Amino acid sequence: MLQVGERFPGFSLLDDQGVRHTDAELTGVVIIYFYPKDDTPGCTKQACAFRDAGPAYRERGARILGVSADDADSHQAFKAKFRLDFPLLVDAEHRLSDAVGVWGPQTFRGHTFEGIARTTFIVRDGVVTDVFPDVSVMGHAERVLAAL
Repeated sequence: MLQVGERFPGFSLLDDQGVRHTDAELTGVVIIYFYPKDDTPGCTKQACAFRDAGPAYRERGARILGVSADDADSHQAFKAKFRLDFPLLVDAEHRLSDAVGVWGPQTFRGHTFEGIARTTFIVRDGVVTDVFPDVSVMGHAERVLAAL
């Protein structure tokens, strides 16, 4: 997994609106959180917590990007349903998830499958300054905010 002090890898991904995002945008402070699946209980709680804490993040000059392997249609529906106000990037081929080390075998309720391990990175001017692996959703947005 990507570690503190490492440069965030290059990427070029479309978001829920078809807008291309690249690593060139990683100026200032960017919170990049990887989550397993749109509109599932834990992912919804996490996304809504980031949404609700959005003003405090913006006060600190931080932007938020969500990343999952879901497609743009799924992201659009998820965003609309929960009024999310930050981009959700489509990593359907899990290239970025692989590059940062969050894609691999996951176990949920006794079933093992390939997917994203819920992980958050704080990136400052392209360099990882904080890593939150194996995220517990409750209170996570606040813990990330405190790290800023």
